[in-house]
Amino acid sequence: MAGRITVIGGGLAGSEAAWQIAEQGIDVDLYEMRPVRKTEAHHTNNLAELVCSNSMGSYLPSVASGQLKTEMRRLGSMILDVAQAHIVPAGGALAVDRDGFSLGVTERIAGHPRITLHREELTAIPSEGIVIVATGPLTSPDLMTSLQAITGQDHVYFFDAAAPILDRENLDMDIIWPQSRYDKGEADYLNCPMDKEQYEAFWEALTTAELAPVKDFDSLDANKRHFEACLPIEVIAGRGIETLRFGPMKPVGLRDPRTGRRPYAVVQLRQDNAAGNLYNLVGFQTRLKWGEQKRVFQLIPGLTTAEFVRFGVMHRNAFLNSPVVLQPTLQTKSEPRVFVAGQLTGVEGYTESTAMGILAGQNAVRLLKGEPLVVMPPETMLGALTHYITAADPKHFQPMNANWGILPQPAEKIRDKRLKHEAMAAVAMAALEDMLRQPATATP
Repeated sequence: MAGRITVIGGGLAGSEAAWQIAEQGIDVDLYEMRPVRKTEAHHTNNLAELVCSNSMGSYLPSVASGQLKTEMRRLGSMILDVAQAHIVPAGGALAVDRDGFSLGVTERIAGHPRITLHREELTAIPSEGIVIVATGPLTSPDLMTSLQAITGQDHVYFFDAAAPILDRENLDMDIIWPQSRYDKGEADYLNCPMDKEQYEAFWEALTTAELAPVKDFDSLDANKRHFEACLPIEVIAGRGIETLRFGPMKPVGLRDPRTGRRPYAVVQLRQDNAAGNLYNLVGFQTRLKWGEQKRVFQLIPGLTTAEFVRFGVMHRNAFLNSPVVLQPTLQTKSEPRVFVAGQLTGVEGYTESTAMGILAGQNAVRLLKGEPLVVMPPETMLGALTHYITAADPKHFQPMNANWGILPQPAEKIRDKRLKHEAMAAVAMAALEDMLRQPATATP
């Protein structure tokens, strides 16, 4: 069968989409603009670089992100396969050595005989052929203009941030201790305890620290500046003195071995690479100036002499008003030969973005073959996500993570949350297996 498919963007979604297509015997042209054109967030030229956290979220089956991963593995996710090969300890989360992971994806893509990797920038969507746009939150202005010409809609901005990364050698392990919350799994996190006085001094310094300027930030509607699930630490702190203790600095499930008691607040560090010499501050995405990050974060007990390998940064993100422009197959309504995948669709998170790449890649092949396209069952986490982004209220559309609330709820009330989620997971997998056994159904 003749025909090629073009994928624009070599991030998580684009790499996954290209792999899905190639594995079905179709030739792929994958375009990645780096290193020809850099971005404000990337540090390497590798595909699927993780620019924020190195964690892909929980893999526990009772957690929504874990259920999505289970579905993705069943659908043959290459990204999760590579992630598993570069896993680093993180309790119940799938965290990876970020450099090893992105290099592993790059090698997989470059080594596939049906994928041609083009290191060049496409400034416009090709006028012919099937195309998947997976350029992510930092889509170049020219390409976004081309996408707007097809969709007829303005894109929406919000801002995302990355947390600092520290060198373990300079941490004070007389103060810091290793433990996961409630001792789940191995002791995969390093914990920096604070008493009430230390916490209040830290909160005061954080909320009065100087922010770094970000292009276009101050001109935006305040309600569209941040995605709620990935707020900068100073924004959370600015909502009240206690908010950090109920958010990223919550001390629940932890006991300081020096005192035998739960601290007033805790800052956690998570391993960032396989060698175990780099750690990131969990939940400490920030817009603070670099000098201010060093001053404020060294107030944390155990980090007084910490060396910052990378400071936190904030960058622009972009996503489409998908309820208006996308079908549940991830085709654009105005031009069905053009698919959109990844964060541009309005999903948020590494796993969610990758999942959209699976669906877009498989449906692009079906379109090329003249087969009916797949609409994922709404009982599955992937189906619920695609339903949300294509059926939500377009006037108030915001990015969405995987969560149990978007799935159909059990008819019988189950009070225990874990049991409830396990029951929903069983329904999801049964629906997925049923879909895979049946001939594909056309888009309603």
